[in-house]
Amino acid sequence: MLNPFLLMAAFYLIVAIVAVADAALTSFGLLPWFTGLPWLRVHFITIGVFTEAAFGVLPAFLAARRGAPPPTTRWDIWLLLNAGLVVLLAGIPSINPALIITGGTLVFIAALLLILQLRGLGLAQTPGNGSLKFYVTGLVYLLTGILVGTGLWVGWSEPLRIGVPKEVHIHANSWGFASLVFAGLLIDLVPALTAAPLASRRTTTSIFWAMALGALGLVLGPWLHGNLFATVPGLVLHITATVWLLVVLVQALRRHGLFARAGAWHLVVSYVWILLPVLMAPLILLGVANVPGADIEATAPQALVYGWMLQFFYAVTPYFVARWLLRDANARLGGNWLSLAAVNLGSVLIWASIFLVEIRAPLHATSYVLLGVSLVAAAWETISITLTALRRAEQSAPQTA
Repeated sequence: MLNPFLLMAAFYLIVAIVAVADAALTSFGLLPWFTGLPWLRVHFITIGVFTEAAFGVLPAFLAARRGAPPPTTRWDIWLLLNAGLVVLLAGIPSINPALIITGGTLVFIAALLLILQLRGLGLAQTPGNGSLKFYVTGLVYLLTGILVGTGLWVGWSEPLRIGVPKEVHIHANSWGFASLVFAGLLIDLVPALTAAPLASRRTTTSIFWAMALGALGLVLGPWLHGNLFATVPGLVLHITATVWLLVVLVQALRRHGLFARAGAWHLVVSYVWILLPVLMAPLILLGVANVPGADIEATAPQALVYGWMLQFFYAVTPYFVARWLLRDANARLGGNWLSLAAVNLGSVLIWASIFLVEIRAPLHATSYVLLGVSLVAAAWETISITLTALRRAEQSAPQTA
């Protein structure tokens, strides 16, 4: 049976291509009436592609590690998630509190149900499987991000005593949800690609605690009005966990010769874009001269989403789609050399625009063109696999008179 979450992830990937084209035209001044929607474009990737893929893949991946067939589709979760995403994507650009609250509530309930589903699979004690705690903890951070993100628009931040709600929202979703889920996916993905574990259980457990506690510090810091006693330990722990994860990932991919293809490079290079803002954070906190802290905080999340999350998906989305839509046990990482070059150069230009204020608009425009090229180059494979799966489903369906 086709995985409906992955079909929706492929749909949002196509929408993201259109949104990036809009961003390029807006930066060139050709579509000025669309100015002001950068966060909607970002959310097509974060709450569109990423969330759909995570909800579709996590139960199937955990079942596969146990040697069990994929669980049946939870249509209640699918309906709640997709209804919530549609309402949110309508409410964000119009800043409609009723729509935002409704959409956020629906996605919140869907995430809670997914946590219960994962826990109900009973895989916590599966030998060699250390990914469940990454997934569940990441989803808990997603719940926090949804709560704070919804409150951004409707005034919940003051009664919750949130110092800098926008940063709390970004940190919970990026350093908490995305970081932990990506790490769990790598723990499950690498054995499927190499027939060997990513690392020992002791190593993955240490990475988990460092990453989870680091994310907690990075969320509590802005929540407590920039409290350095929470932020600094959080930074140290998260950097340590991320670098450690990257080291064992490089070792595993190199041992099995996977760097001959662009997909492995996409996975590894994507982590440069999560480390860069984290490494810049101490300079901002210390107020180092000539470091434009406000511009970095405003612009870096876009480079983070495009360079890290989107690039990570270039590698893994074709694998997931081929694995569960085509039932291809030999699925491999996606991406190509064009998508690799274009997405990273586009992200470089976004960062350059932070410091080169006088040419910021053309840098943004060029970066979005490059990101659009990379999206098309990388998405072509996913779209082709999806179309093949749909054709097979049509051909196998009973013929009616």
